[in-house]
Amino acid sequence: MSKFSSFIKGRIRGCGYAFKGALLLLKTEPSIQVQAVITVVITVAGFYFNITKTEWMMQIFAIGLVMSVEGINTAIEEIADFVHPDFHNKIGFIKDVSAGAVFIAAVIAVIIGLIIYIPYFV
Repeated sequence: MSKFSSFIKGRIRGCGYAFKGALLLLKTEPSIQVQAVITVVITVAGFYFNITKTEWMMQIFAIGLVMSVEGINTAIEEIADFVHPDFHNKIGFIKDVSAGAVFIAAVIAVIIGLIIYIPYFV
């Protein structure tokens, strides 16, 4: 087997692991499930209001940002709980900062949504 075909097989296998991780996230995390429902609602709204290509790009970016950061937050929380299952101030700090990153991404996404959709209601 050549280096190239081995490289390609490795990338395909990596995509499989990533897809599995995304499914695990959707199946097990209530916060990402809520975000998935919001994604569907906002996507329907985008079609209903016939938003522009630029608005679609910003909306998709905002959705991807929030869901990606939520996945990273979940991974950080799982690692922290695994490393130190009992309460510890430093672990609490790490988890709070990680959750804060999700909060910032969500606020930015809401602002983007307001910028996109407010003009359609005024």
